[in-house]
Amino acid sequence: MSAAEVVFERRGAGPVLVLVHGIGHHWGAWLPVLDRLAEAHDVIAVDLPGFGRSPVPAGGLPADMPGLVTGMIELFAALRLERPHVAGNSLGGAIALELAAVGAVASATALSPAGFCTARELRWALTVLTLHRNAARLPEPVLRHLFAAPALRALAMGMIMARPGRLAPDAALADARALRTARAFRAVARAGRGYAFAGAPTVPVTVAWGTRDRILPHRQAALARTRLPTARHLDLPGCGHVPMHDDPELVASVILDTTGVRPA
Repeated sequence: MSAAEVVFERRGAGPVLVLVHGIGHHWGAWLPVLDRLAEAHDVIAVDLPGFGRSPVPAGGLPADMPGLVTGMIELFAALRLERPHVAGNSLGGAIALELAAVGAVASATALSPAGFCTARELRWALTVLTLHRNAARLPEPVLRHLFAAPALRALAMGMIMARPGRLAPDAALADARALRTARAFRAVARAGRGYAFAGAPTVPVTVAWGTRDRILPHRQAALARTRLPTARHLDLPGCGHVPMHDDPELVASVILDTTGVRPA
């Protein structure tokens, strides 16, 4: 994965922190916490290949999780990043843990990571996200009208976040666009059907789960505790699957506690 193939937003100064979104999302998922994290870090929020504004690579999409991890390591090399800190949500959380397991990062924060669910739970998650993707294909004027009304915005986004009222209409529209145009959605969903995390990181790791996550439910945190006995495990009270919008201050604090870096 070359730097030319990946769209990213970079802010701040300090030790590098790479932010990785979930399936169907984009780097804008991190906007609620970006400036807070940039007070302590050189923050790079990426659009994964085939998501957001990043194109599908000329050589095609990675076929599995090892391919995604290799692509991230190649991106680190292209940007001349040596073992950055990383934080990820959902699919991005799984990528963060896998990077930690191969020693490619200094620390990893995983927010409601994939890789700890049953086959049935994974089918549920992908079904819900696919339905949202289908709804995102409504004409843009319809979506704009829908997201302008707080009650309708809450109805549309209530499966993904616990406090959808905190999501601005423009942000909801940007999320819908990203989901609608996610060229890698089907391929990544197909590749992840048999995925389960089985690594053993030796760097600082935090796994944090929203107690009101309706995509990858909070009960999956119990399996994460079993598979990652040396990690720090936290609940994110009242948060859904994308906790950055539900409680930005809490999420930023969890990430900074993991990296061990605080604003000067």
